[in-house]
This record gives sequence, structure tokens and C-alpha cells, in this order.
Amino acid sequence: MSAAVKYTLGRIGLFVGVLAALWFVEMNMFLRLMLALVFSAALSFFLLRGWRDEMAGEMSEASERRRAEKERLRSALAGDDQAERTDERRES
Repeated sequence: MSAAVKYTLGRIGLFVGVLAALWFVEMNMFLRLMLALVFSAALSFFLLRGWRDEMAGEMSEASERRRAEKERLRSALAGDDQAERTDERRES
């Protein structure tokens, strides 16, 4: 499972858990939802740090791969011989 999915499910789970804890407190439903949102965000900052860092790492790696592929394609379109030789080696 990707880190982004784990982090998102963790955030949703924290929100639902805090909302369940506030369910029996007598107050306006809108206020209850807002408090659950704020408290779950604060808790996720501390409790989900590992998953958040893992997700950031995956996003950084994907960005680096896209950047490298973009540069390779630009070099190939510009007619750079180096890029063409690299492509030929990959195909072999």
C-alpha cells in the first residue's frame, strides 16, 4: 500500500475517532465537526509523522524520475547524440 493511501486513511481514521469521542458531548453538530477536524489535525501532526515523511519521500522520488525523463526527452528532441546513444543502449 502506498504511503499516500496509508496517510490519508490514517487522517480519516483519526477524524472519525475524535468525532466518535465527541459524539456524546452535548453541543451543536457543526461545532462538534469543527472540533473533530482541528483535534484530528493536531493529533495527526504528531501521530502520523512517519507516514507523512514516507509519503513526502515517495513524492520526491516520483518528481525526480519525472524531471529526469523530461530532460531525456528534451535532449532527444534537440537532437543530442548522447541521448540517442543512451536510447539505443536501453533498447539493446
